[in-house]
Amino acid sequence: MSTLRTPASTPRTTNPDWWRDAVVYQVYPRSFADSNADGLGDVAGITSRVPYLAALGVDALWLSPFFPSPLADGGYDVADYRAVDPRLGSLEDLDALLRSAHEHDLRVIVDIVPNHTSDEHEWFRAALASAPGSPERARYVFRDGSGTAGELPPSDWVSNFGGSAWTRVPDGQWYLHLFAPEQPDLDWSNPEVRADFEDTLRFWSDRGVDGFRVDVAHGLAKDLSTPYRPSNEHALPLDGSDPLYDRDEVHEVFASWRTVLDEYDPPRAAVAEAWAPAPRRVLYARPTELGQAFNFDLLEAPFESAAFRSIIERNLAASEQSGASSTWVLSNHDVVRHASRYGLPDHTDTDAWLLTDGTTPELDRERGLRRARAATLLMLALPGSSYVYQGEELGLHEAAAIPRDQLQDPKWIRSGHTVKGRDGCRVPIPWTTSGPSFGFGDVAPLLPQPADFGASSVEAEDGDPASTLSLYRAALDARRRLQQGEELTWLDSADGVVAFARHDGWRSVTNFGTTPVPMPSGDVVVASGPLPGSLPGSAAGTLPGETTVWLA
Repeated sequence: MSTLRTPASTPRTTNPDWWRDAVVYQVYPRSFADSNADGLGDVAGITSRVPYLAALGVDALWLSPFFPSPLADGGYDVADYRAVDPRLGSLEDLDALLRSAHEHDLRVIVDIVPNHTSDEHEWFRAALASAPGSPERARYVFRDGSGTAGELPPSDWVSNFGGSAWTRVPDGQWYLHLFAPEQPDLDWSNPEVRADFEDTLRFWSDRGVDGFRVDVAHGLAKDLSTPYRPSNEHALPLDGSDPLYDRDEVHEVFASWRTVLDEYDPPRAAVAEAWAPAPRRVLYARPTELGQAFNFDLLEAPFESAAFRSIIERNLAASEQSGASSTWVLSNHDVVRHASRYGLPDHTDTDAWLLTDGTTPELDRERGLRRARAATLLMLALPGSSYVYQGEELGLHEAAAIPRDQLQDPKWIRSGHTVKGRDGCRVPIPWTTSGPSFGFGDVAPLLPQPADFGASSVEAEDGDPASTLSLYRAALDARRRLQQGEELTWLDSADGVVAFARHDGWRSVTNFGTTPVPMPSGDVVVASGPLPGSLPGSAAGTLPGETTVWLA
């Protein structure tokens, strides 16, 4: 009879299904809080802000990579999966963060990056020092080139960051990297690779980590048979036949991971970043695999009632099919913040907008924030888990005007300076109204903050009942009191309105239009904006445009 493994640190409550309806706050460690005045966020800085996160009302924090990394891709190029980057702290600092989070009854999810390592990982250095065909090279995807003397890449596969997905090494072979050249892809058909990552899952779970976010989960399995077939991640087939993405063999990996995660009491949670078609994405979320998969559909949707309702219906049905709960996301570390997306004309090319430093088309900041608040309140009323990105509770807009010479995203270089990339959503968040980094630390931060950031700081918004921070606190408090089960019932509503009921009479009503509509009966629990003509605690009057209200 097997014995369940006991982590070093655990939350006060041990509900094994906590992840099914959690609100998870994503922390990008290098831009959250700087504790030692070096301009770089760190683990101790995160620990210092745990009381803030607990008071905000979230259930868990997800830590983007904090591992040793040369930062070719913001930490998603990992040099050591079982350590903390010395610039960010130590394992002891990470243990202290886990203890503090658990004392505040917060879970902690960490990023795992299994598709590729850093080129500074000891395995890759050993591969470069070894001969073709060696066991060291077999951990990665090394192949001979094409052309008369192997001088051309083995295939026409393209990197997600632009250019060829192959780089040649001095002895003439080429290695595969679906992202930057500094991120060589691992070969997941190699048993040594599989065993090592299972050991990594145990390493962090033993220390008290409650779950894992799996980066590029759909990219691990690859068909490397020749002749190499073309790949198109943007139009993946439904039969798992693309040579690089969403292949059926990947589910063997995650089935074995589930066995490891279930060695713990409660079992460790996991969520897949799997950019796969919806009918295929649910496979990653099966109880026999990771348990959840990110649904990015709202993140990509225009602010339109028909689009939101269709996405919600489709994903709730998919979750019921897989046995998982739904996940909902409006912003993260890879996209323009939704307060800015919603303030631009629908279907704006945000890459092109960033190249104008956010000047063309003109951003309607007030409208963008109004829509963002409405969308967030709707999202938080839905069954399943909601993922909140740091700073969105402050209503932060994208930092679109970062000077070219201070951009750090590899997309800027790899695209030939045609895509500014993701730095604008990774700018350190503001805690105070003034100071060299608006409270992020005592010196200027790693990325320059907008001059007006202080007005959106925690200090500026704390105590202001009309602030976005106050809205998030009120909504998360109400959600914790109201959320039960995973059922949703659609309500009859006017054009441009999305309305549904949960349990015990809790209703969410969103007016996506610009014209006020009659307010349904009931007591107001929380609203994303002012309700003209309403009495305190009453829903008499009208529901303004681009506004969400919860009624009980």
